[in-house]
Amino acid sequence: MTGFVVVIPARYGSSRLPGKPLMEIAGQPMVAHVWQRASESAASRIVVATDDVRILEAVEAFGGEAILTRADHPSGTDRLAEVARHLNLDGDTVVVNVQGDEPLLPATLIDQVAMRLEEDPDASIATLAEPIGDVDTLFNPNVVKVVRDVRGRALYFSRAPIPWDRDAFRARPELLDTDAWLRHVGLYAYRASFLADYIDWPPSPLEQLEQLEQLRALHHGHRIQVALSAEPHPAGVDTEEDLVRVRQIIDSYATGEKR
Repeated sequence: MTGFVVVIPARYGSSRLPGKPLMEIAGQPMVAHVWQRASESAASRIVVATDDVRILEAVEAFGGEAILTRADHPSGTDRLAEVARHLNLDGDTVVVNVQGDEPLLPATLIDQVAMRLEEDPDASIATLAEPIGDVDTLFNPNVVKVVRDVRGRALYFSRAPIPWDRDAFRARPELLDTDAWLRHVGLYAYRASFLADYIDWPPSPLEQLEQLEQLRALHHGHRIQVALSAEPHPAGVDTEEDLVRVRQIIDSYATGEKR
């Protein structure tokens, strides 16, 4: 696998946890743990993209690279596009977006999503998915579902339970033992050339209906490769309860306990 660039968007503002990237976990800010996970991958460069000088200074304090971006980006993809332009990346460069609130993200998944994009030269984006194992998850609108074609490319993403079993699979839960129903995992790899085009497109009608920005790429005819995760994708930190859980897990690593 050739070198790729990891960009870690890390906004200071958060409705639930303001200053989230700087929250302390095992004596380090959260963003330092995310950086460490990325550094365990095959990435040739890791850059934190932040809208706040306090996060930039924290990253530089532990020896990382960070750049200040605009604070008014409508999406994380727009922020990545600014970084790719700032770094003057070649159009074929693979850029992996690692969220700044995922301190448990396995490096194997970072490598997997980058490799999947390299393996499909006609795709502009690669991402991951996991099988859905219960009906409640399938019907949860906060869980994004994806369906794929025979080559693993996304046909559609939705908050609805797709594909729909017309024979009422609520009474046939054994059907969920297949990989027909997939939960989308929000880890992305992009080609830098795609990011340069993306920022010029207005939000698409389906994107606005579903509130899923990846639908903008499908709307404009771009291909998205979707691979099944090589291992489980741990939940990130959205709430105070999530932060407590992650602190306990990382503390257990230090004492040699199992997760």
